[in-house]
Formats: sequence, C-alpha cells, structure tokens
Amino acid sequence: MNASDKRSLILPAAAFLVGLLALVTAIFIVVGPGERSGGGGIGGAFTLVSQSGNKVSDKDFAGTPFLVFFGFTHCPDVCPTTLYETSEVLRALGNNADKLKVAFITVDPERDTPEALKNYLGSFDPRIVGLTGSQEEIDRVTRAYRAYYRKVPLKDGSYTMDHTALVYLMDKRGNFVGSFNVKRTPQEAAKELTRYL
Repeated sequence: MNASDKRSLILPAAAFLVGLLALVTAIFIVVGPGERSGGGGIGGAFTLVSQSGNKVSDKDFAGTPFLVFFGFTHCPDVCPTTLYETSEVLRALGNNADKLKVAFITVDPERDTPEALKNYLGSFDPRIVGLTGSQEEIDRVTRAYRAYYRKVPLKDGSYTMDHTALVYLMDKRGNFVGSFNVKRTPQEAAKELTRYL
C-alpha cells in the first residue's frame, strides 16, 4: 500500500473519530452527569405546595402514570392552550381519568402563589394539580426534568417567562416515557394514555 492509499484511509477514519467524539459529547450534554433514573435521568424527587396549600411530593404521584407541564399563570397563550387540551384529554378518558395524574408546575413562583394557581386552574379540569414553591425548589425540579425557563423583562417594567412547552409523560414508577402530544384529538391522546394506565 503506497502513501497515497494510506492517506485516503486515514482521512475517513479521522472524520469518523471526530464525529464519534461529537456524538458522545452531545449525549453527555443532553443526559448530563450525576444520578440517573429511568428515561435518561429525566424526573426525580421533589416537594412543592399545591394550589390548596398542601405539601405535595413525587411520592404522591407514585403508582399511577402522570403528566407534567411547566408554565405560569401570566402565560398569554401556550399554557392556557395546553391546559385546555389536557383537560379535554382527561374528559375523553372518562372513568380512566382517575387513574392518571397531572401536575402543572409553575416557573414563576414569585407571582404564582397557591392562591394564584387556584384561581387560574379553576378554568380547567379540577384533577390538574398546580404546584409552586420557593425559587430554590422550582430550580431543583426544573433541573430534575431538564426543563428550561428564563425571566424576560418587558418594556412596561413587568416580565414574562420563556419556558419549555413540553408535556412529560411519566410511567407508574416515575420514569420518563417521552413527550406527550396533546396537539391531536382528545380521543387519540386518550387512547395512547390507556396503554400506561
């Protein structure tokens, strides 16, 4: 094998190794170091306060599949739309809806007190549990779910929040199943959920 042939083999091999290194790095960034649970380390322990003022932890969701959605009560469109669609899915589940739990976790604990959550969630299915807490507690749970949020100042001196709009589907053991699509007919969404009940 001459020098030209060796070079023609070395270049693809080097490109493959660079690509493999980039893939491993991307996986490490997405999954991250530290403790893992099922579903790539998404989900975990939390203790927050419900719209009724009661302490609620991940243990209260154990034994049933559940949906988790991060948002805030001053959200102009994504949050109310998603909560409405989720309410319609619960309605489509009929009696099976009692075998599923839904958590709406605020990313704006500064404004979203239990009372604010209670008033806001009064427009949606009563089985949706609103959760808030201290800034530290909210930071902890969003990290556990690998969710994103950021405060965005507005010109009038107030602010809004950018946040992950994903609906997380967790199984009975609290393991991440995948992102749950509520942007379809409630009957189709309910049919998928029955596989996990």
